[in-house]
Amino acid sequence: MTRGRSDGSQKKRLITSVCVVAIFLGFLYAYYGSIFGHGTSALEYGSKSLKRLGSSYLGGDDESDGKQDETKFGQEDEDDVTVKSFPVCDDRHSELIPCLDRNLIYQMRLKLDLSLMEHYERHCPLPERRYNCLIPPPPGYKVPIKWPKSRDEVWKANIPHTHLAHEKSDQNWMVVKGEKINFPGGGTHFHYGADKYIASMANMLNFSRNILNNEGRIRTVFDVGCGVASFGGYLLSSDIMAMSLAPNDVHQNQIQFALERGIPASLGVLGTKRLPYPSRSFELAHCSRCRIDWLQRDGILLLELDRVLRPGGYFAYSSPEAYAQDEEDLRIWKKMSALVERMCWRIASKRNQTVIWQKPLTNDCYMEREPGTQPPLCRSDDDPDAVWGVNMEACITPYSDHDHKAKGSGLAPWPSRLTSPPPRLADFGYSRDMFEKDTEIWQRRVENYWNLLSPKITSDTLRNLMDMKADKGSFAAALRGKDVWVMNVVPEDGPNTLKLIYDRGLIGSIHNWCEAFSTYPRTYDLLHAWTVFSDIEKKGCSAEDLLIEMDRILRPTGFIIIRDKQPVIDFVKKYLTALHWEAVATVNSSSEPDEDGDDIVFIVQKKMWLTSESLRDAE
Repeated sequence: MTRGRSDGSQKKRLITSVCVVAIFLGFLYAYYGSIFGHGTSALEYGSKSLKRLGSSYLGGDDESDGKQDETKFGQEDEDDVTVKSFPVCDDRHSELIPCLDRNLIYQMRLKLDLSLMEHYERHCPLPERRYNCLIPPPPGYKVPIKWPKSRDEVWKANIPHTHLAHEKSDQNWMVVKGEKINFPGGGTHFHYGADKYIASMANMLNFSRNILNNEGRIRTVFDVGCGVASFGGYLLSSDIMAMSLAPNDVHQNQIQFALERGIPASLGVLGTKRLPYPSRSFELAHCSRCRIDWLQRDGILLLELDRVLRPGGYFAYSSPEAYAQDEEDLRIWKKMSALVERMCWRIASKRNQTVIWQKPLTNDCYMEREPGTQPPLCRSDDDPDAVWGVNMEACITPYSDHDHKAKGSGLAPWPSRLTSPPPRLADFGYSRDMFEKDTEIWQRRVENYWNLLSPKITSDTLRNLMDMKADKGSFAAALRGKDVWVMNVVPEDGPNTLKLIYDRGLIGSIHNWCEAFSTYPRTYDLLHAWTVFSDIEKKGCSAEDLLIEMDRILRPTGFIIIRDKQPVIDFVKKYLTALHWEAVATVNSSSEPDEDGDDIVFIVQKKMWLTSESLRDAE
């Protein structure tokens, strides 16, 4: 009897367990079925429905281990079919930046030091966790307002975030007016306008006519913690090009506003890694209440600024520590003054809320310091131009013997420096003749590009441009007469010609196109891809991923110029329909004047499209 009762209870427990498992499996089926069955909700990291293009979408192995498959252009295989459509990411991902996605950081449980700002640095998804869907524009998205009008106003629908307008209402950062957001030109330390602030800074330095460019001697400026980049925007009228930098932090849309306005800007942070710029890139660095602790870790962040400043370069610092008299501000000011003195900076001017320090022209001061003085000089084997994934170091980068003797950068004033052979040409073994020939070649190529684009564009159609493989910067130099700016990108594994680009008075960044670029979706009006796809093939990275990344950062109605081999062009053409791109022109480069190569110039335009959800919300 007892044994019989025991057997019965075991059966009941078994039946109960089976029921629980069945219910749980049914729940899983219903949950994941709803995710995978939703046509517009295609961004779920790691889901098998989002494996790399060329695998699940084109009939490949659904049990892929997530490794990158090498792209082989021109091969006849199952991939040689026209791709009809891509899934569309969920609307909530309309502002996704894959390598600066905090949701991904949480999912991957990365161990990051928040005090060092590591969570604002680049952390890219592994291949198996990448999205393979198109980023939709937000509801009501419109073609951006044209430059120069866009400096002062943008469509609210394009960046539907107004919290900064309320949070900074007393500082005149931005004001919401109906369907638009206006930018009066204010900042935390220049409530009455960036133009007046810039003029006062020039006056502090006794520059002619209170113009900060100092007759062309100041051309490249680094604005750290830039807000919505009004400082950089107002510098443009003085022929000064600023790289405005801010992290994707609690004020996460400030760089998005800057780029929508048509002002050069980039997402980034002074954390643990070097900035993606070579040494001696900027004539002036600027911080207006940027809330950076410059004293942390033996002054490592200030030393990073020192690395990117040219000989004799300036650091303009507008912050309470520079003028306030309370005990804490005085303590910080005393320690900061002692640090920069040991770094051999001197006060060039100090007035009201702002102090401007100047970096030395030579190594003399460094050599005269007492032995053991901190911070130390960097090791002789330290390459100050190595930046991709390189940790910052708390040391001073001294000048080479050549630069020490030259007592300065040796650069011509702007705009002459744009076409003058840069002094650092010799670092690459390039001759003056090679530089001048490269400049002439790209002048002709860019003229041909504009002739091909002329049926589609007017003088104000384009503003934000990117040269995805900039080499010596001659593509951007050829656009001197256009009202545009160019983000010059140099591959991280090639010659670091970015220092030539900065020496020419242009701006840019180091990058690896196997990863996503640190910018918001819908940033650029035109992308120029010269042999970028061929380079991707050599690295064994996914050309399909690159296509989707280019679509992400390109504005609707924007253009892409691909200059590459015929198999690459054939490959890209397979994806035009799926990407909502249309061909504008195809030309063999041999038809261009003085060109004897076999490159093809292929120009496409991105169509304007909205998801059904966006259309419904807009209505």
